Amino acid sequence: MRISAKQDYSFLIKPLLWLQKRHYGHPLNPALLWGRRPTLFWLVAGFFGYLDRKSSPLTPVIRSLICVRVSQLNLCAFCVDANGMKLAERCDSVEKIKALAHWQQSGLFSAEEQAVLGYTEAITITGQQVTDAMLSALQQWYDEDALVELTALIAFQNLSAKFNTALDVPAQGFCSLPIQPEQANPNATQPADHTK
Repeated sequence: MRISAKQDYSFLIKPLLWLQKRHYGHPLNPALLWGRRPTLFWLVAGFFGYLDRKSSPLTPVIRSLICVRVSQLNLCAFCVDANGMKLAERCDSVEKIKALAHWQQSGLFSAEEQAVLGYTEAITITGQQVTDAMLSALQQWYDEDALVELTALIAFQNLSAKFNTALDVPAQGFCSLPIQPEQANPNATQPADHTK
C-alpha cells in the first residue's frame, strides 16, 4: 500500500478492526486506510451498509455483479478479491462469475443483468455516457426510487475502487476464482499508461 497502517488507531475504529480480524483473520486493508480518518470511515461504512442491506430493491446477485464489474473496470485488486468472494457466495453459477469481465459475449446473463451491466459501464468508463434508452430499459425492473439506489451503488463502488487503486491496496486472498479481466481473457487489451 502507498500509505502505511497506523501503529495505533482511534478507539472509534479499534472494535471494527478487531471484528474484522476475528472474522477474516486480519483487518481488511482498506479499513486500515479509512481508519486513519474515523469520521470518513464510519460514513463510508454506513453508506455501503445501507446500499447492501437485505431490504434493498436490488437483489444480492445484482448488487454483487455491479460491485465486481466496477472493480474490474477500475483494476482494483482488493475490490475484485473481496467483492468476488461475496459474488461467489450469492451466485449459483461459477461460469457466470468467470464470464463477468466479458458479459457482452456471454449468454449467461439475463436481460435485467445485461441492462444493469450496460448502465454500470456507462457510468464507470470515462468517455461513455448514460442514455435515456438505458434508463427506459431499466424501468422494466426498477421504479425511480430503485434507479436512484442502483446509481448510488455504482457510484459508491467507483469511489471505493478508485480509492483502493490510487493507494495500491492489494488483494487479501478471499476469492480464488479467475475473475480479474486479464485472467479471464489473456488477450484483453489493457488501458493505456498515461504516466509516460
